[in-house]
Amino acid sequence: MAVQLNHTIVPAHDKNASATFLAEILGLDPPKRFGPFLCVETANGVSLDYDDRRAVTRHHYAFLVTEEEFDAIFARVQARGLRYWADPGHQRENVINDHGRGFYFEDPSGHNMEVLTRPYGS
Repeated sequence: MAVQLNHTIVPAHDKNASATFLAEILGLDPPKRFGPFLCVETANGVSLDYDDRRAVTRHHYAFLVTEEEFDAIFARVQARGLRYWADPGHQRENVINDHGRGFYFEDPSGHNMEVLTRPYGS
């Protein structure tokens, strides 16, 4: 079998708020409980397993989506009045980048979430 990423643990100040937020923004199924975790599963079978932590180190998570999914996700981000940026350093606010189409936004724990329609280098 080829090596595949199966899951990753996402530290959160409030795992319910963060997992629900991501599932809603990305249009995914609601999080499912697995032991102490709340898991958000992506279309390729990789899950983000949210866990409550007092101290949260910010991480980056990138999601490859179709053009149609991008439009729906971007509409949900705008409807919530969330800040978004074209770059990972958050210098170009309210701009979509031109690597296909993509942008960055923060989840409730401050993680840098990215949505893109084309892998970098393609």
